[in-house]
Amino acid sequence: MSSTLLDDVVSVPRRTMTLFFLIDTSGSMMGNKIGAVNDAVVNVLPMLDEISASNPDAEIKVAALEFSNGTNWLYDEPKLASDFKWQDVQANGLTSLGAACMELNNKLSRNGFMQAASGSFAPAIILLSDGGPTDDFQSGLNKLRGNNWFKAAIKIAIAIGDDADKDVLKDFTGSIEAVFTVHNIDALKQVIRVVAVTSSQIGSKSSTAGETSKQEQVIKDVTENVKDIDGAHSEAAAPEPTATNNYDDWD
Repeated sequence: MSSTLLDDVVSVPRRTMTLFFLIDTSGSMMGNKIGAVNDAVVNVLPMLDEISASNPDAEIKVAALEFSNGTNWLYDEPKLASDFKWQDVQANGLTSLGAACMELNNKLSRNGFMQAASGSFAPAIILLSDGGPTDDFQSGLNKLRGNNWFKAAIKIAIAIGDDADKDVLKDFTGSIEAVFTVHNIDALKQVIRVVAVTSSQIGSKSSTAGETSKQEQVIKDVTENVKDIDGAHSEAAAPEPTATNNYDDWD
């Protein structure tokens, strides 16, 4: 029997999209805040695994960097969500966000975490913080801004309470529209889930509809979802302070 073209078809290896969590583990995150972060990431990992398994274009991997007095990667390489065994992070110390930017810059390279043999989509980066940097953030960010992977990345920040430095988070993401503020534990858990799932779904597609960038599409979709979450809002359309939303409830 003669061979046909179909006999020569081989499966094309999927590309990789890495989702980065950058987590502030400074002392001000101690207690319910860091507990909510740990709980949220543990619960979102199976969702990311499902998205990855059903995606013909790309597999999704996860990387996590905690920063306080210094920086620490939870694993020394990105892991499939199914293989990423979350190790609860603890809060203590300062807020070395500048050092985190430098460390992220090091890993956003072919010699770092972007070495998938079949190629990589631009990553998605989620920054979570409840305060302001205590080191030279601007120098670290300036270095990171020169990184082509960072330029192309989906960048979203979650400001945990009104004490978070929104200007710093805006500088990191590139726009205030990409900064979302949460005011209680439940909102923090839900927004982490929404941002992680939305970023993974959109970031691992070959393209978005029309002229909309992946960053813009994620912001649009997350903003729509955040409207329905009590205790959370987009900084681009932050509500006027009222008796019900002018406080942080972390008990």
